[in-house]
Amino acid sequence: MNFSGKYQLQSQENFEAFMKAAGVPDEMIQKGKDVKGVSEIVQTGKHFKLTISTGTRLLVNEFTLGEECQLETLTGEKVKTVVQMEGDNKLVTTLKGIKSVTELNGDTITNTMTLGDIVFKRISKRI
Repeated sequence: MNFSGKYQLQSQENFEAFMKAAGVPDEMIQKGKDVKGVSEIVQTGKHFKLTISTGTRLLVNEFTLGEECQLETLTGEKVKTVVQMEGDNKLVTTLKGIKSVTELNGDTITNTMTLGDIVFKRISKRI
């Protein structure tokens, strides 16, 4: 399954609680909580380029499945990790104790991030 495409945020759950727990400053949380951000994914084989526009900033991460890479977190910190594919439609990684699962089903991408007992869920649709 190919993840390539542009996706717009449709809904999210537990945004503020998760962002606070992840160390995102309150000012950024308030600016970002109502933004319907757009993500663009370009997949070439096992290589991915992910561009996320949140209105206030642009976050660009690139990685190759199964290889160590450096990804920028929500707080701007760069962290080494490995992104794995589960099945043919799930990208899974862990960044600083945050487990991230991105699942593609048809034209819908669901990103679930878990930090302790806080689960942050974002649902985006292909545009």
